[in-house]
Amino acid sequence: MKKTSFLKEFLTRKNQVGAVAPSSKYLTKKMLGGLELVNADVVIELGPGTGVFTERLLELIGPKTTLLVIEINETFYENLKTQIKDPRAIIVKGSATDLDLYLKQIDKKEADIIISSLPLAVLPKTLRNRIVFSAKNILKAGGVYVQFQYSLHSIRILKRVFNSVKIKHCALNFPPAFVYTCTKK
Repeated sequence: MKKTSFLKEFLTRKNQVGAVAPSSKYLTKKMLGGLELVNADVVIELGPGTGVFTERLLELIGPKTTLLVIEINETFYENLKTQIKDPRAIIVKGSATDLDLYLKQIDKKEADIIISSLPLAVLPKTLRNRIVFSAKNILKAGGVYVQFQYSLHSIRILKRVFNSVKIKHCALNFPPAFVYTCTKK
């Protein structure tokens, strides 16, 4: 997808697109570095946008790992369906509040890891809470939820919901981002 198309989606759908440009390779490394992806049974990606993280996830997950990709934006969803042909990836057009439903549809009960690019800071509080609680509820014990944001506004809800929250900064991204790594115990 061209950067101009991404910018157009940002300008016309600010309630669905939280960035003016796709994520950098530096943010990708901060988001995915140190995760046990190769042995995971189920990895979920929320808000993949143009698929920057999706492509890297497919390089890092194991041959039997299921990558469940959830995108609500029609343009990004159609682009992903065209771009991603790996049988381990299941691309769904839908909301991050329905994670338990999507897991049931693929005959799974829980996820090992959730990678989220959702713009939590700009979402209504009720929706933001539903997404974060939905993510926690379908994570297995010891599961990891990784979320990036352009501010520290999400720290309160993430610390309230998860047992452990660690924050890293990624200056080499436009705009610079914070990466929250949250663990469910």
